[in-house]
Amino acid sequence: MKSVLLSIFLWLFISTSYAQQINTRKLDSFLTTLSSKGVAMGSLAISKKGQPPYRKELSPATLYRIGSVTKLFTAVLVFQLIEEKKLSLDQKLSRFYPDLPNAESISIEDMLYHRTGLHDYTKDTDFTTWMDQPKSKAELLTIIKQKGSDFQPGEKSEYSNSNFLLLGYIIESISKKTYAEVLKKRISDPLQLTNTWFGTDAGIKTPQVYSFKNKNGNWTPEKSTDLSIHGGAGAIVSCPDDLIRFINALFANKLISQASLASMKTIVNEYGMGMFANKYGSKKSYGHNGRIEEFYAAVWHYPEANLSIAYCTNGIHYPRTDLIEGVLKICFDEPFSLPFSNRSDEDLKIYTGNYSNNELSVNCSVDGNQLTVETRGVVFDLERIGNNYFMHAGSGYYFEFFPQRRELQIKETDNIYYLNKQK
Repeated sequence: MKSVLLSIFLWLFISTSYAQQINTRKLDSFLTTLSSKGVAMGSLAISKKGQPPYRKELSPATLYRIGSVTKLFTAVLVFQLIEEKKLSLDQKLSRFYPDLPNAESISIEDMLYHRTGLHDYTKDTDFTTWMDQPKSKAELLTIIKQKGSDFQPGEKSEYSNSNFLLLGYIIESISKKTYAEVLKKRISDPLQLTNTWFGTDAGIKTPQVYSFKNKNGNWTPEKSTDLSIHGGAGAIVSCPDDLIRFINALFANKLISQASLASMKTIVNEYGMGMFANKYGSKKSYGHNGRIEEFYAAVWHYPEANLSIAYCTNGIHYPRTDLIEGVLKICFDEPFSLPFSNRSDEDLKIYTGNYSNNELSVNCSVDGNQLTVETRGVVFDLERIGNNYFMHAGSGYYFEFFPQRRELQIKETDNIYYLNKQK
């Protein structure tokens, strides 16, 4: 298991011009550092100029559950059916499931944009008690029906897994095939995604891996979700190499037309149709993140740089935003200091004081050469890992100070809390 926990596979397309732009040694050092410190595991793939990533065969391939990145695949399948005139964006949900709340008012476009109002079937349903148990389509439809609507269709946008679970069912209904068969025929086989398939149960079979949560320095296996309950919302198993091929093909119009891709990229209330838009500085990107159990996945494409990045992990104890940001800084040749390598001698007293927001208050103090943070009666002794950056390994909290702005960011795997220093 140690090799699984501590290995990070780096797959990079390398040409002369590419090597000049990306410091692959620094990228490798960054990931190796995180791995050796026991705060991250997983696989990364990067490509530039539409070329497939180079895959280095260090060991047998490791496959990951990619969670909501599945929604990007589902959206592509929907647009393929639209281009074939088998479906339309204005088609109503009532054609397929008339008994669901507001079905006569909900369109396919609303579902893609998360503006249906349908309650998320994974929320307020004791989901953690049945997440590892199979459920039929009829059972899941009953849950969605019983939970009702949170708002009227089109009133606003709010992320709900129910939308893409239903889109997956609609794809099956129109195609008269299972989602697994449709995925294989329309995407996996044409793009030769040999390590991408649709999961149907809770089993973890080699070369898949379990996900792990770091608890007080020990990696503990997480309970496995029965993927039959996630369908088109989150049931795909894949790897970074395949995800790179997929998103490159999508932006090269090999899966859907340029017009369909433009529709997917059109942002309304911060949502695209099956994808999100993001910015790193002035550089715009499109893609999707995913989480299921302690699996995290991300695939993003930067059109102007023609750069694609995919990352999958089955356990992370380091802020995911910092990991991705570090990769991007190296890719775009921006200043970046490796964590755990900078032992600044700055006076710790510049960090002392009380920091708070509307929900949280922390007090930072110095005892000798030790910076401590106290909140809600709990004291954390912090370890410096970079300039103005500290961690508490046991809890998985990271503390980044901005002395000139009198700010503190407290980070964990997938959350950031913003606090201001009080006068």
